[in-house]
Amino acid sequence: MWIAFLQRAVMQGIPLLYGSTGEIITERSGNLNLGIPGIMYVGGICGVIGAFFYESSAAVIRPLPAILIPLLCSLVGSLLMGLIYSFLTVTLRANQNVTGLALTTFGTGIGNFFGGSLIKIAKSDMPSITMTTTSNYFRTALPFAGKLGWFGQLFLSYSFLAYAAVIIAIIVSYFFRHTWTGLHLRAVGENPATADAAGINVNRYKYRATCIGSMIAGLGGLYYVMDYANGVWSNDGFGDRGWLAIALVIFALWRPNFSIFGSIIFGGLFIAYNYVSNIGMSTQELFKMAPYVVTVLVLIFVSVRNKKDSLGPAALGQSYFREER
Repeated sequence: MWIAFLQRAVMQGIPLLYGSTGEIITERSGNLNLGIPGIMYVGGICGVIGAFFYESSAAVIRPLPAILIPLLCSLVGSLLMGLIYSFLTVTLRANQNVTGLALTTFGTGIGNFFGGSLIKIAKSDMPSITMTTTSNYFRTALPFAGKLGWFGQLFLSYSFLAYAAVIIAIIVSYFFRHTWTGLHLRAVGENPATADAAGINVNRYKYRATCIGSMIAGLGGLYYVMDYANGVWSNDGFGDRGWLAIALVIFALWRPNFSIFGSIIFGGLFIAYNYVSNIGMSTQELFKMAPYVVTVLVLIFVSVRNKKDSLGPAALGQSYFREER
């Protein structure tokens, strides 16, 4: 039971890891993107659209196109969402909180519209659509995982997107700490006026960080649909995982390597109510609150501790006006 629980916790946490890693990159540039839930939703539906039309048109479905087409569609859709946010907040200097919330509503609407359209095109009897063949390629695990007992089940039984999430988080963590570009990005998030005076192009860094972060977050939506949900898309089926990804940023103290362990913890807390027997419905709802309660406790601890390395970027959520430098 514990092995099964930990496996499900990891799989549940991978979308959160993608979302939090993307949001950490964005927030390190000073942009507070509350549109991550909508971006993850768009990343998922764009992958489904690519898979649907490939499966419908191809006489023989081959593994490489079956993976690359949804993957590229997801990245392009997420990139467009990141560009919209960047244009509104960086170029037009719109309020970041309002823009992010609008982007979440917009992304959810886009996902539900195209999801409903695909369901009608496929003439499905259920309010969902299933990309079984494509999902099987995404869910392929290492062939020798089953021969290594509990170790193989716990560490080697996941798809390539799960391992990619961990690798990306490690690379991003190294990027922030050990590269000049990463240090410049952090400087933009801390004090854009000083960074600008030092010759750093603030707007360019904000655009790039937001767009790259959005593309990474979008992969969380693709993973959820193609791997965790076995290729099944249903409108509003993504739940509040996007908001949990934003909460995980605070829990991980804006450090991608901490997000790896935080995502597993959040994934476990998210499904814990399924593994507690003999509890009523009201108690189950209390268990579902656990990730948010933990986030609030961490936020209180960080605020009381009040150390610079535990706080977010100083200019987070603030638009930069070069004329006021």
